[in-house]
Amino acid sequence: MDIKMEKIIFRAEGEEPVAFYVLEQTRIGGIDYILVTDTEEDDGEALILRDISRQGEEEAVYEIVTEDEELDAVSAVFENMLEDVELS
Repeated sequence: MDIKMEKIIFRAEGEEPVAFYVLEQTRIGGIDYILVTDTEEDDGEALILRDISRQGEEEAVYEIVTEDEELDAVSAVFENMLEDVELS
């Protein structure tokens, strides 16, 4: 079965827009997280992003999760959600 992933565009200030494909999303402790990859096919670079938007903002604002403890916890949740994916 071929599943079409949602494509989102990130626009960092002063940089070229970058496209990512959303693999999964979850909410932990009131914080929204998305697991994205840079390619729709094959094994690509995966990142976990935390939604840091303020309530009422028109566009979502995300930052890359880099803190080891948070990254490990959220990675484990995504690995359980996507049984055939191992995040390392």
